[in-house]
Amino acid sequence: MRDNSVMDDLELEIKQLIVTVLKLDGLQPVAIDSVEPLFVEGLGLDSIDALELGVAIRKKYSVTFDAEKEDVKRHFLNVRNLAQFVRSQQERNDGHAITR
Repeated sequence: MRDNSVMDDLELEIKQLIVTVLKLDGLQPVAIDSVEPLFVEGLGLDSIDALELGVAIRKKYSVTFDAEKEDVKRHFLNVRNLAQFVRSQQERNDGHAITR
């Protein structure tokens, strides 16, 4: 069950990042449902929010998004998908040296 608690922690971190980066004053991170859509319906974010959130996630977790792939929409569907993407990138990178 360790994986679930780690994912829950990561989901909470991402929720906090969303609130902070997008300046969603008055919204508590815990009030964001992990499977609630982030865009249009649900949280109601827009394309500018997506760019800002993408940059923040890239900086915080050292992951990259391929804007040419359809997967990006799926990754940004909700907090749970973002957390799964970050986790998969971190696991993939753990096996490889990262050069900058």
